[in-house]
Amino acid sequence: MNQAAINLIAVFVFLITLSTLLEPLIHLSPTIPILTMVGFLGIATLDNFSFQGKGGMIVLDWLARFSPENPDRILHDETGHFLVAQLLGIPVTGYTLSAWEAWKLGQPGQGGVTLEDSEIIAQQLEKGKIGVSMVELYCNIWMAGIAAENVVFKSAEGGGDDKAKLNQFLQALGFEEKIFEQKQRFYLLQAKNSDSGQLG
Repeated sequence: MNQAAINLIAVFVFLITLSTLLEPLIHLSPTIPILTMVGFLGIATLDNFSFQGKGGMIVLDWLARFSPENPDRILHDETGHFLVAQLLGIPVTGYTLSAWEAWKLGQPGQGGVTLEDSEIIAQQLEKGKIGVSMVELYCNIWMAGIAAENVVFKSAEGGGDDKAKLNQFLQALGFEEKIFEQKQRFYLLQAKNSDSGQLG
């Protein structure tokens, strides 16, 4: 479960607790906030365990759409992935710009680009036979979205999925967890150099 979902649950629990404390003033039965909280937490638990938090991601993505800057950030993030993939010669076969679209297509995360040979990489990774050049290419592509946001907006709000993919990839390659952040910064810098020539 990501940090935003945890924060949303904490706010919800706070509001329910507040309504329970204010119950004598607003003449609300104490069972209503309790049942609401149990129902909400039950749904959140079911979503987390059965759907890997996709329902929460869809709700958070929907709420984020009310921010006027968010759609532009998502667009630039995915454009960064697309541009770097094209520059590095990896064909892009599709993309999604929302968690709902990603869920409908069966993609993990909040959306993103679909690369033509991602299944080949997964097979190579399982066998433990993946070339260094392929590692470099994919790591650059995953960090390109954050780099594009940094180039255009001078900060990155998204990229949690991208960092998670990179960390999962590095872990499968046998890297220690303490090296992940260093690798993220390295590939972010490389992707930023690729992006800035195209976006700047």
